[in-house]
Amino acid sequence: MKLSVLDRSRTRVGRTPADALRDTVEFAQQAEALGYHRFWVSEHHGVPGVAGSAPTVLAAAVAARTSRIRVGTGGVMLPNHQPLVVAEQFGVLESLFPGRIDMGLGRSVGFTEPVRRALGHDQRDAAEFGVRLDELLSYFTGEAAVSGYPATGLRVPAFVLATGAGAEVAAAHGLPLVIAAVRGEDAMVRAIDGYRAKFRPSPWAEEPYVVVSATVAVADTTEDAWRLLAPEAWAMAHSRTRGVFPALRPPEEVLALDMSERERRYFEESLRGHVFGTPSEAGKALDGLVARTGADEVLLTTSTYDREALLASYRHLASYHRLTG
Repeated sequence: MKLSVLDRSRTRVGRTPADALRDTVEFAQQAEALGYHRFWVSEHHGVPGVAGSAPTVLAAAVAARTSRIRVGTGGVMLPNHQPLVVAEQFGVLESLFPGRIDMGLGRSVGFTEPVRRALGHDQRDAAEFGVRLDELLSYFTGEAAVSGYPATGLRVPAFVLATGAGAEVAAAHGLPLVIAAVRGEDAMVRAIDGYRAKFRPSPWAEEPYVVVSATVAVADTTEDAWRLLAPEAWAMAHSRTRGVFPALRPPEEVLALDMSERERRYFEESLRGHVFGTPSEAGKALDGLVARTGADEVLLTTSTYDREALLASYRHLASYHRLTG
């Protein structure tokens, strides 16, 4: 099984955004040593709890401090950027780190209206994702009206991050699909089946390729693994009730909070659908997920307060699945 890592550069109480970014680079080095296939970073804007706002810049830092692991974005939100600029950025990355760069692309825009105004893009840009994707790829193939150097002539593997209709875009463009069970596993499986049925071979991929993204927490006991999920679940509940996505707090602080009924409901909802448990429990759960989806790869993400526990979680999975550094 190919296992990869998505890190969101989450900030933690008592530490700075700069710390979070340095933690991401160090985490990538550790993931490489453990034998993970890829290490991707994310894009978020105007979110106090997430330091990763410039994924191509952060990917460059990660690639410079690693030597074998593939490095990419999960993803660059194409509606937020001009396709030419995105092509140029990935052209520079591929030129500096040949054969190691992935171009994960999403169709989301800023989460709030003020953020969308600051970015100068809105939902109309998201609706044109397929058109913008065509333009982006044309800079690599040399078919664009203007030069995309240094991207022109390069082949940076492109992936579409999708929910729902996004899977159809991936199929129509002949690109690998990255998908999570945002709307439940049944909906995800239907989207994957539709992607495979409608996939059109392209210069970028001859066959369908599916990467399933999952939140996973592993510890020596099931309870300890569940506790690893609490900081992120509280951040989600906090953002949905107060409009601000906060830095991660220690799980013991979260579990001691006197939550309102509404906060408790969102907190519990945010804990559902994830993989957690002992190495055997979580490993078998991932095996089952792959069997049900036919996934070619699993992209793992975990956000928790304790960085040592975070690394131990990935170490457990690497050992269970016999990854090699």
